[in-house]
Amino acid sequence: MTTESPTDQKREVVVQNLCDKVAVVTGASSGIGKAIAIALAGEGAQVCLVGRKLDALEDLVKTAQQHSLRARACRADLTRDEDIHALVADLERNGGRVDVLVHCAGEIRHAEHARAPLSDFDVQYRANVRGPYLLTQSLLPLLRAGSGQVVFINSSSGLRARARSGQFAATQHAMKAVADSLREEVNADGIRVLSVFPGRTATPRTEQLFREERKAYRPELLMQPEDVAAMVVHSLKMPRTCEITEISMRPLFKSY
Repeated sequence: MTTESPTDQKREVVVQNLCDKVAVVTGASSGIGKAIAIALAGEGAQVCLVGRKLDALEDLVKTAQQHSLRARACRADLTRDEDIHALVADLERNGGRVDVLVHCAGEIRHAEHARAPLSDFDVQYRANVRGPYLLTQSLLPLLRAGSGQVVFINSSSGLRARARSGQFAATQHAMKAVADSLREEVNADGIRVLSVFPGRTATPRTEQLFREERKAYRPELLMQPEDVAAMVVHSLKMPRTCEITEISMRPLFKSY
């Protein structure tokens, strides 16, 4: 007669429930950020929609409420320290907890090294690196309290820099370094940190990029914002026995 050891027995996979979790999503007014916010609300999360365009955020809140989804608008320009501090104070007043922080806001400028204005570099640094760094730093006490999760929506430029993307790629490489370092510091507190590196996705920002390149914009051949959102939600729901650290995504059919 043989007996099963504890390691031979099937273990129940405990999927994380996002219902009633407080999720903060930056860049939530359009594109990938909007898709992630809707997906999280669909899981029952209480979503704080952060962006600079209050009208667009409020329209999204109305849409969410029509489907019994919970969301509220929080206007903030993450290039302004005072806006970040005001956002953090608002979150502390409204429940005092953050379970999920998704960084999806940012700026992108393309130009050859010889002609790229340094002022563009400064704008991208503040939006893509300094702002997310300060917001994460400020929310760490709330994230630690509930063993939260942090998601950085990066870019394929955060893995490989192409021509005319030196400034933007530098900020994305910097954001990867911030995420990697943060992960080493907060894993012991039960906080998971994920970096997502999407290729070209059918968003207004990508449409503008195609115009700059004078190429035909065929969104049906690109990844959809909902594709990225689905991967983010799946990762957030993974059992606490593991951590997904990086996800790289590309369109199946290359149109650029």
